[in-house]
Amino acid sequence: MRPPALPLRRTLRPLLRDPVHALGSFARQTNGQVVRLSLGPFRPYLVSHPDHVQHVLRRDWDNHPREGMLWKPVERLAGRSIISDGPDWESARRVMQPLFTARYVASLTQGMAEAIDEGITALEPYARAGRWIDICAEMGRLVSKTVIRVLFGSKISVADAERLGPAYGIAATSFASRLLLPFAPEWVPMPGDRAFRRAVKTIDEVLMPLVRQSLREPGDGNDIISALARARRHEDGPEAERRIRDDLVSIYGASVETTAVSLTWLWPVLHDHPEVAARLYEEVETVVGRGPVDAACLPRLTYMRAVFDELLRLYPPGWILPRMAAKPGLLGDVPIEAGATLLISPFVTHRLEEFWDRPEEFDPERFAEGAQERRHRYAYFPFGGGPHVCIGRHLFYAEAPLMVAGLLARFRPQVRAPRPLTPFPAASLRPKELVEVRLVPVGGGAAA
Repeated sequence: MRPPALPLRRTLRPLLRDPVHALGSFARQTNGQVVRLSLGPFRPYLVSHPDHVQHVLRRDWDNHPREGMLWKPVERLAGRSIISDGPDWESARRVMQPLFTARYVASLTQGMAEAIDEGITALEPYARAGRWIDICAEMGRLVSKTVIRVLFGSKISVADAERLGPAYGIAATSFASRLLLPFAPEWVPMPGDRAFRRAVKTIDEVLMPLVRQSLREPGDGNDIISALARARRHEDGPEAERRIRDDLVSIYGASVETTAVSLTWLWPVLHDHPEVAARLYEEVETVVGRGPVDAACLPRLTYMRAVFDELLRLYPPGWILPRMAAKPGLLGDVPIEAGATLLISPFVTHRLEEFWDRPEEFDPERFAEGAQERRHRYAYFPFGGGPHVCIGRHLFYAEAPLMVAGLLARFRPQVRAPRPLTPFPAASLRPKELVEVRLVPVGGGAAA
């Protein structure tokens, strides 16, 4: 059967105005059916029903590689590592998976908590001065410093860390135009291309000297760079350099970007839901008190976990996971031709009314202990699914709650941002507008 098709006159204007929400609207109009979007020379299929998502990401995953839209510009940033397919992906996954298991991440949490406490202490002058801060930039800086210390063994200097974090953020957001116009050849100049190239150059200037040094002297440290050098030391020199560089960029993204972007969305959400914020404050006061956060706090932050689960439902950082059909096949009863692009979006599926009651409302009770209703496995997939599920998910559920608990043990955030916030369609889902936060010391005044 032929899928319903939405013509250009119905798709172009919404996509230009707000592409992320537009995809959700298209899925709702067709009740989660496979729908073809007519976008001039680009005619992708929008895949939103959990049955179809599961088929593409898990059951028939090897016929749906990560190629084409999104993956081309991402490959220009991260190379062919954990984000690719084929032998490069298999090699990277084999090397990197042991570094991201739940057990290994648990062994890092105390060091993570200590690094987070130091980073939060550095924010106290802003709080005393009553200064409004760009929370996206500050969360990125805090997460980056923590990850570099815990995973990279502080092999990246403070000065280089200050360069690496912003450069990665620019690289991850500057190819939005190529994401929206995937049919444009690489040789055609697009907005953001120059910024992207400069950012990648900065990333390489920071990482490549470390890569070469680690290959000369792998050492026996348990940091990521040493572990990758030991795993790759038998490969050809230039090839080993390339693979380690690509692995490091991918690891940095998996460790930093997801958490920093989620923490940017969290503060406006708490501001708009004071009852959720009050309950979260109460849990932090009970579990952490006024002292620094530590690893022992993590299992007791149960409401915090529900808040993050719901945050990832509404604002999944990896908001779009396109795939290409390598061979013709059927998706449900819809024939899909070889070479077709399939648009899969957690942002869209997480808002389907068939699977979520009040899908646009922020309600952590959906994920409260003992209250979770049975739902389709692929109605909720903020970290992707199948063999390509994000390896950084365990790290996220360690570092994000520790950071929020550490911040709320000391401060109450005031938020200044326009409403509604517009999701920016880049590699990860950031707010398009500036979100500013003022940190009020606990006991120093009520949050507005």
